[in-house]
Amino acid sequence: MTTLNSDEKSSLVMAYTQNMLVRGEVVTKQNVKVSTWLRTQGVPEYVHFFKAQVLFFGSGGVKNLAYAEMFVPVADLIAFHLAPPAADPMDYAQDELNRVMIPVTALVGTFIFKGSLRISSKAGISASIELARSAWNSIYDIDVTNPFVPQMQAIHIPLVLVNPKHVSLAVETSS
Repeated sequence: MTTLNSDEKSSLVMAYTQNMLVRGEVVTKQNVKVSTWLRTQGVPEYVHFFKAQVLFFGSGGVKNLAYAEMFVPVADLIAFHLAPPAADPMDYAQDELNRVMIPVTALVGTFIFKGSLRISSKAGISASIELARSAWNSIYDIDVTNPFVPQMQAIHIPLVLVNPKHVSLAVETSS
């Protein structure tokens, strides 16, 4: 681990690609909200992880790997969040008008994220996802599972950033 400057902090995060989950520490400026860090202009080309623990999904099954340092291209990331129990405040105002939460399932590599997408109550989900030109969207109140790791308990995350170009969304209906 690197020595932190007085204006830096270390945060434990989880990041997902098509074939791996990386859990490790990242170093950011003290004033950065880590949950939305990838939306900032100061985000690097590579996320630099320290003490990286990796679940790698390949044709031979799931492999556990560990590295003192690891660099993952931001362009390869599908989802990113603080590792529980850490959490940042939500990235929206609770009293914002004309917004609703829609229950969705996001397919993130080999992981399944069940949560809610906050959209305009006037536009509907189809128009909302087509018109959103953001590189990273938020999904809220998520339960993360993986059918390839049945022994993995569901992980509950309040706020996850997902790359809409690499995530498939399914709308959940009441049964």
